Amino acid sequence: QVQLVESGGGLAQAGGSRRLSCEASGNVFRINTMGWYRQFSGKQRELVANITRTGKTIYTDSVKGRFIISRDNAKNTMYLQMNSLKPEDSAVYYCNSDVESHTMWGLETGNYWGRGTQVTVSA
Repeated sequence: QVQLVESGGGLAQAGGSRRLSCEASGNVFRINTMGWYRQFSGKQRELVANITRTGKTIYTDSVKGRFIISRDNAKNTMYLQMNSLKPEDSAVYYCNSDVESHTMWGLETGNYWGRGTQVTVSA
């Protein structure tokens, strides 16, 4: 079993910054692509950014130039540095990862979600 735990959410003022973290634990052999998603109230979850194991990144247009995704493979941890925050960034932020785990049949890859962390940006 794999657990993803997000931290770093909370309140911020417009123009401010917050740093989210996501740590994977449990039956983790290797983590491939990791990503941050967010869900606005009443909306579907959407991709914010993702990062491959080798560091290749993708960002949604609305956060380009403001958010930075990174990871520390040795710590099984991913980060999202959010700068120049806007009220429209207020959402629940979720961590998602493709994780290879040992099973009795060998290595298997599963996709996992964290429980989410609320980010609220005031004007």
